[in-house]
Amino acid sequence: MTLTGKNYIAGQASAAGSQTFTGTNPATGEELPGHFHVASEAEVDRAARAAMEAFATYRNSSPDVRNRFLNAIADEIMALGDDLIDRCCAESGLPPGRITGERGRTVNQLRLFGEVAGEGSWVDARIDFPDPDRQPLPKPDVRSMLRPLGPVGVFGASNFPLAFSVAGGDTASALAAGCPVVAKGHPSHPGTCELIAVAINKAVASCGLPAGTFSLIQGNSNESGAWLVQHPAIKAIGFTGSHGGGTALQRIANERPQPIPVYAEMGSTNPVFILPGALEERGEEIAAGLTQSVTLGAGQFCTNPGLVFLAPTANPAAFTDRVAENFRDVEAAAMLNQSIQRAYEKGVSTLRANGAVTLLSEGKAADKGYAGTARAFVASAEHYLAGENFEEEVFGPSTVLVKGHSKDELVKSAARLHGHLTATLFATDADLGEYADLVAVLEEKVGRLIINAFPTGVEVGHAMVHGGPFPATTDSRMTSVGTRAIDRFARPVCYQNFPQNLLPPALQDSNPLSIHRMIDGVRQAP
Repeated sequence: MTLTGKNYIAGQASAAGSQTFTGTNPATGEELPGHFHVASEAEVDRAARAAMEAFATYRNSSPDVRNRFLNAIADEIMALGDDLIDRCCAESGLPPGRITGERGRTVNQLRLFGEVAGEGSWVDARIDFPDPDRQPLPKPDVRSMLRPLGPVGVFGASNFPLAFSVAGGDTASALAAGCPVVAKGHPSHPGTCELIAVAINKAVASCGLPAGTFSLIQGNSNESGAWLVQHPAIKAIGFTGSHGGGTALQRIANERPQPIPVYAEMGSTNPVFILPGALEERGEEIAAGLTQSVTLGAGQFCTNPGLVFLAPTANPAAFTDRVAENFRDVEAAAMLNQSIQRAYEKGVSTLRANGAVTLLSEGKAADKGYAGTARAFVASAEHYLAGENFEEEVFGPSTVLVKGHSKDELVKSAARLHGHLTATLFATDADLGEYADLVAVLEEKVGRLIINAFPTGVEVGHAMVHGGPFPATTDSRMTSVGTRAIDRFARPVCYQNFPQNLLPPALQDSNPLSIHRMIDGVRQAP
């Protein structure tokens, strides 16, 4: 497929703006072919207005229609074949195997949300039947369910050019909820974004949906994103990226005459606690796994373990020596773009300048492109508790090992943590019994607790939570991965004393959708 370099507004290619930008191969630093038009304010306005117009129809689409639509998007993405894989690899510097796997995750989560939308019970339908004879006052007929919020603005992420981008989890969950999407493509992979946009537009057309159900705007500055958040037609934002980017969008959203929610996943250092029994029994194995987890994909995962607390052991140097040895063998790997590589080096320099932190080991130096060198640092829990700042995320292949001298230090360190996406415990059964209070503390700090496995890798399923307290996300009640993500883009609406013909199908007595509902406080199968 030949790339046009244009935006896609309600199914139509558009290049109203005069500014253009290009993609870059981060593995080589070479500019890629194709010039992409930066969306103008007028184009953002057209996309948002078209989404609101489409919402009038799409919000009332049947569960079956949404299921077919999401599966049609998945089919069209697969039909792109090697064109998508090749362009995505060139723009991200990631190997074909990684991108092929990510494509699989992307289409699978589209199909999963299609199943959820098609089954229909996610709307949490509740019916309280009337009781006119109740004393002292009659009981009215009250029914409620979740209804779509409205058009959603989705911002693509740099580190997952498919699974957290134009057709990623935010888009899939918003479309499943009945919300049209205006996607802001990430400037690091504009060609990939255009290919996916074309696939979605084909699915929109084949399913007979309004053209404004989906639009793509492109741009390499903050302006187009700000216009999208400010537009009165947009009712919610999905974002995956940096803390600075997420909080900036939240600030813009809160300054609107009608504020809207920004569901921003902003990264984390994902603390790992290695407890005494596990450290003694499996120290070498855990050290190897830690090295692999920290450096996987050049450390560019929001679940990268950047802070590792070590319990006191009889031989405290054995583990750190093994980690140091492992890190020295790590090859430098391409980072996603030049700004991320520069931010990583700046973060590493900040750690080097911290007198409480010592460089333990570093991998092989980069020799081309925007590559990052792996680094492991070491510090003490005493310094961490004294207020030294080495908890902030350094997005890339680095970690800080924090040596504890007692159980009390580890528990107090956990209590001092900010909000994170995950926390991991490497432990024996005896460790878990002794450190039960540590588990209780960590439950208040993260969205996902893990035992004896590293946090890199997020299973897309019904039970997954990929979220956490601020600053990991802007709303700890929500998740950006897993089927609960659909709840972000819906709100409860109550219908009192409505005649049957005016009720949504999910709330009608006959239950024409055959969904699970709560009837007078009791969950019931269809």
